[in-house]
Amino acid sequence: MASEKAALEQARRDFARSMLKESGSADPRIERAFELVPREAFLPPGPWLTTHHGGYVETPDADPIHLYRNRLVALKADKQINTGEPALHAAWLGAVAPRAGERVSHIGAGLGYYTAILSVLTLPGGRVTAFEIEEDLAEQARRNLKPFDGVSVIHADATRVALPPSDLIYVNAGVVAPPLAWLAALQPGGRLIFPWRPREEIGIALRVDASPAGFAVRALMPSWFIPCTGASREIPTIRPPRSSRQASAVRSLWPMAARVPDESAIAVYPDLWFSSAALDA
Repeated sequence: MASEKAALEQARRDFARSMLKESGSADPRIERAFELVPREAFLPPGPWLTTHHGGYVETPDADPIHLYRNRLVALKADKQINTGEPALHAAWLGAVAPRAGERVSHIGAGLGYYTAILSVLTLPGGRVTAFEIEEDLAEQARRNLKPFDGVSVIHADATRVALPPSDLIYVNAGVVAPPLAWLAALQPGGRLIFPWRPREEIGIALRVDASPAGFAVRALMPSWFIPCTGASREIPTIRPPRSSRQASAVRSLWPMAARVPDESAIAVYPDLWFSSAALDA
């Protein structure tokens, strides 16, 4: 029994070290957060279904050591709702660099694993508000996150409720266009990260930075998530990007009320548009 516990602790340390490497960051808090937050505490009892070569395979048993690999784990396999790939989230966390005391809105919390990691990364004094549209997942996430200070879970469609003022908005569902309300919640110097799905065949993580000049955008990496209810198929597209290459050239985001589309437009929606021009251009 002691040897099994030691093996699990070593697997968690190795996993956390690899997540820091995947983050592309030198921030040791990322490694510490992945080591401190036990993945098994945010999953149903094992054995678990993990993704492998495009499908699911069941772990040999309920030993949590199987969870410390870079694999998605099913929360609702019939709906293809999973707890996200750790390496991808590590890269996102490295890209947006959560800081102590920040206010975070986490959209698509699932059972709360990455909510917990965001909570650890914003200590001391941070606050994380997590939104989950699946009622049973939201209720379980509340229970899972009770040991974490400054965390609240809201069962709601995050495209239809007001987000609190946020220094970071972290979105774990595919978005055709972010709602204007998300941009309004983003505080000066704040960051929004989400998986942009302007076409079925395009999935790119975008980082949006709020400044007095507007919203700067940077394409980060390929990212594929299930659609975000209220911000995916429901959003009419006036002009989509022609290709992934064109979509990756995005440099700014404009509400229609601030500026109408010009020759730099890459994608156009009823309320906002993406531009290839930088804010200072």
